[in-house]
Amino acid sequence: MNKTKQTFIFGFAIFAGFFGAGNLILPPLLGFNSGPDWWIVTIGFLISATIFPLLALFGHAKLQGTMLDFGNKVSPVFSLIFCLLIYTIAIALPCPRTAAVTHEMAIAPFFGTPPILTSLIYFSLAFLFVMNRNTVLDLLGKYLTPIIVLILLVIISIGLFSPSTGMNLSNFETPFVSGFLEGYQTYDAMAGLMMGAVVVISVNNLKGDMSSAEKKSMLTKSSIIAMFGLFIIYAGLIAIGAYYNTEFENTISRTELLLGLSTKTLGGIGSAFLSVLVGLACFSTAVAIIVGTADFFKGLFKNSKKAYLITAIISCVLGVLVGQFDVHYIIIIALPALMFMYPIIIALILLNLLPNKFATKLVFRSVVIITFIFSIPDFLGFLLAPEQLEGITSVIPYAQHNLGWVLPALLTFILTNLSIKIKAQYV
Repeated sequence: MNKTKQTFIFGFAIFAGFFGAGNLILPPLLGFNSGPDWWIVTIGFLISATIFPLLALFGHAKLQGTMLDFGNKVSPVFSLIFCLLIYTIAIALPCPRTAAVTHEMAIAPFFGTPPILTSLIYFSLAFLFVMNRNTVLDLLGKYLTPIIVLILLVIISIGLFSPSTGMNLSNFETPFVSGFLEGYQTYDAMAGLMMGAVVVISVNNLKGDMSSAEKKSMLTKSSIIAMFGLFIIYAGLIAIGAYYNTEFENTISRTELLLGLSTKTLGGIGSAFLSVLVGLACFSTAVAIIVGTADFFKGLFKNSKKAYLITAIISCVLGVLVGQFDVHYIIIIALPALMFMYPIIIALILLNLLPNKFATKLVFRSVVIITFIFSIPDFLGFLLAPEQLEGITSVIPYAQHNLGWVLPALLTFILTNLSIKIKAQYV
């Protein structure tokens, strides 16, 4: 197989790994609530849901290692703990959420079966795919992703070019920030760290010798293909959510809105099309998450096949248990974890892309520590009453928008580099 074709297959596979239906339900409601401000919300959402994941993939192309390499400059112990937290969150929240979304949108409306049955069948099939991981990326890239993209583009195209009856006003006081924080719920920056590691392994498994530069080029190009697809789909879904926001009740849920939009655009067959879409998108993401997690633990235990098997089993069992819960419930319980981890994820992604002279071990440690400290109020904000944190959030810039870590991290980066440069002049 030539390298260009393989690059596109990897690109489609990465796209499939990112774009589960757990993410599919987020953009329409975001657009629905933003009304005429949908384009501002879209900018914020796309930064956290496509730009940072793309940068994470670029980081993998540069490092060509595992996710451990992203945090090693802080310390190997920190990096191990960081990776363990990422993979634990991944198999405990976004992976089971794909089964919950599949049940609510594709199974319950037609069959009325209990969610536990859906989760059990869903993750049994996922286990079979995970145990044949060498064929996973080819299968996702060649067959599933094109079907997903085709159905979505039909829904978006009809929605954008159909007559609009006007829009309700935005419900957001700060549309950009609301879009940016909603992008956390896609887990895409986290997925960038995980999927990048899967693709690095898959590129290394290709027959034939490729130089490091050739591998970097393939990883970079396939990442751009994947993120361009995400960019188009996310923006389109936000737009049609805004265009149709006068045609649904304000209390509509994420899954109900997506089902409603498919019916509005595709008519009576909309639900059937969407059911296929949801099943494919959710399943591809679940498989990618479990494969990435199992690959990590396999490498951690010296390429142990037993570790891969045990991790796959634990992931699928956890998926069955959590996946039977309501989608909204899974989204709500994820918020504290995302607010705690995402700032550190973003900081590590950006630092790993910088030239080494601007991203020394001291810079890594200083920025990550400050980011961690100033993200604590964001994490506690979902566990405590607002008045209990008012004394802290009132003195930290942007803390009221759950972005209190941004300015301190940036200042720490600048000041640490300045101090290193000044110290070097006197040595």
